[in-house]
Amino acid sequence: MIWIKLAFFVLIVFVLNIVVKLILRKILNIEKEKKSFFSYNHINGLHRKIDSAMRFTYMIVFIVINSLIIIKDYPINLILIAVFFYILLDYAIRAYFEYKYLENPKQYILTISEGVLFLLTIVIVIKFNLLDLLIRLS
Repeated sequence: MIWIKLAFFVLIVFVLNIVVKLILRKILNIEKEKKSFFSYNHINGLHRKIDSAMRFTYMIVFIVINSLIIIKDYPINLILIAVFFYILLDYAIRAYFEYKYLENPKQYILTISEGVLFLLTIVIVIKFNLLDLLIRLS
């Protein structure tokens, strides 16, 4: 039952993200960008290098955090805090490069709105201890 609630929560977040993007596109007259599904969509070479370095650093941080949780018995919310800062940094970098280098600089508004929505989701999960609840019930 908890898995159904979690899937429903994730579905709500993604639908809300789509609705917010559609509303912002309509209000601010932002053209839709052609992006392939599940790709990095780097703006230029510098963005690709910064993003690769950030992903590599996050991978190391994630391994360290997982070992702290397993070995030292740290709280599981530490992963969510790391994901929070990763999303914050990732979307900030993407928004900067979209603002600076894209032909349609308004695109960064959609990126910031998506990032804020995902960050709010993580804050809600941390605030209500949804991850601990999921682990205890499974």
